Amino acid sequence: MKLYIAEKPSLARAIVDALPKPHRKTEGCIHVGNGDIVSWCIGHLLTQVDPEAYNADFKRWKFEHLPIIPENWKLKSVTRTSKQLTLLKKLIKQADQLVHVGDPDREGQLLVDEVIHFSGTKGNKLKQVERCLINDLTINAVKRSLQNLRSNQEFIPLSTSALARTRADWLYGLNLTRVYTLQAQKSGYQGVISVGRVQTPLLGLVVRRDKEIENFVSKPFYEVEAHLITDQQNGSESFTAKWKPSEACAKYQDVDGRVIVKGLADNVAQRISKQDAIVKSFIAKNKKQIAPLPYNLSSLQIDAARRYNYSAQQVLDVCQALYERHKLITYPRSDSRYLPRNHHSQAKAVVQAIAKNEQSLIDAVKGADLAIKGRAWNDAKVDAHHAIIPTDTNKPLGSLDDMSQNIYDLIARQYLAQFYPDYSYAECVAEIEICNGLFVSKAKAKLRDGWKVLFNIQDKDTFLPKLLKGQHLFCNKGEVIEKNTKPPCSFNDATLLAAMSNISRFVKNDSLKKILKETDGLGTEATRAGIIELLFKRQFLKRSGKIIQATEVGIKLIESLPEQLTLPDMTAEWEMQLNAISEKQRTYHSFMQPLQAQLNSLVANAIMAGPQGLVNLTNGADNNLRYARKKGRRRTANKKVKKFS
Repeated sequence: MKLYIAEKPSLARAIVDALPKPHRKTEGCIHVGNGDIVSWCIGHLLTQVDPEAYNADFKRWKFEHLPIIPENWKLKSVTRTSKQLTLLKKLIKQADQLVHVGDPDREGQLLVDEVIHFSGTKGNKLKQVERCLINDLTINAVKRSLQNLRSNQEFIPLSTSALARTRADWLYGLNLTRVYTLQAQKSGYQGVISVGRVQTPLLGLVVRRDKEIENFVSKPFYEVEAHLITDQQNGSESFTAKWKPSEACAKYQDVDGRVIVKGLADNVAQRISKQDAIVKSFIAKNKKQIAPLPYNLSSLQIDAARRYNYSAQQVLDVCQALYERHKLITYPRSDSRYLPRNHHSQAKAVVQAIAKNEQSLIDAVKGADLAIKGRAWNDAKVDAHHAIIPTDTNKPLGSLDDMSQNIYDLIARQYLAQFYPDYSYAECVAEIEICNGLFVSKAKAKLRDGWKVLFNIQDKDTFLPKLLKGQHLFCNKGEVIEKNTKPPCSFNDATLLAAMSNISRFVKNDSLKKILKETDGLGTEATRAGIIELLFKRQFLKRSGKIIQATEVGIKLIESLPEQLTLPDMTAEWEMQLNAISEKQRTYHSFMQPLQAQLNSLVANAIMAGPQGLVNLTNGADNNLRYARKKGRRRTANKKVKKFS
């Protein structure tokens, strides 16, 4: 008997539909016509044990116990799903062959692997476990996946990466929450100081941005424009060019290269007025811009926030329904923006489904050239899952709510863009010398809309007269343009997600910033929405229209903690290392051992620092941080600490 273990019931139902009939449902599983069985997890059936399972003394919070680092990690069943775990253990022992059908990501891999190992599976039976990767719940797609099973051994690094993250989060959240809570209690505070390796740096990002805006002082800066005309005898044309200060002007500029001394700008404007000019170079090129790649979850959430002001959690919830219930899109928790090359053969069916589902996209489908096979189809950049795209399911969107229709429309347009030509434009750059100073003028004009026609993007054309190198011009007037520096913008859903996705921009350590890739982020595609929502639920963040700001208690929490814990540096480095584990470039022990040493240092420093830094929380901290007192201080804290990532 072959046993298929799905991550959740909805996935199990899709698998059953693709297997031989008749189907017979019993408690917790479904028997199919060829004698095989499909069963399922219900999310995580296993969880880390409480600290007191390792040592009964750990139930009481004491400095001398910290840090708590288990030698042999233990799991326990989740109470509400223990019955399903018992059934799965029984079926796993009875089965001749196991098929792992967790979601195609790091967490989905570990979730089912844990159950298989917890059931005592060993030897050849463990080595022969097969892996089924399902990105699309339509019956034809599921059948294709079932016909292309891979060895589960290939995905050990992915599972190991998830295991390392889970244990690291437990160690970090539990130990640092306990040590800072104990210190706060010395100051008279009776709540729980929750510290998480992702939530705390994320809150720190918002707090620092809010303070930057609050403390911002606008300062003037100056630009100089040259108003130029060509040969007056043969019909002159006019245009402007902007002064590009030389290195000699550096002492009159700010760190961003803006001139901050008005006298210098006035002097330049006066000197160039009514003076001859000469074209030093004129470059005219036709350029192209290729279509944006299909969405991964973060890029979809960012676009949905920009266009519709949807939160990350709203987008994720809608996507899960479009994937599981309606089968209109592929697996949504994807971090990939690429597609397998063989998926191109399914393009015709997919675009036909788009036209039937969404009347407003009929013309867009007609304009698609399915012969185009661009950079999105790249096997080297696809492993467990691919980009989020529509499926070939025909289901008119009229029955869906507006939010679901809007999300589907975004995904469909992004997919259709892969079958449109490049956007092309002409670009001209002129460098002009006036009184030994360099001035630059640029212009850009559209040649072909290409894929941009799908998004109603209207770029404003600008023009320059046709110039020749060495051509003489005349500067009719130099003009000083006074501007003022502007404060950074407050975070909103789109920019906060973008910050999490490209965290290297906010890393303080310069050497780490150089190492981190642009794709290394804070949290994962699957967890970012939940982390943001957690900060709102704990009332550390608040919304003001589209703006996201820190609450007073969120600010005090960040002010009370050491800077190291509130910066994204360490967390970003962890994510980079965890990704390296999943790609077989790093081992579990090479990640965990330095982490444990670092944890020892963090706890020791927290104990040595004493409670002085946490006084702010005691003075004026409101009920937002006192939820633990209402539910039983330490008992609640033990439960909460598991969610501190």
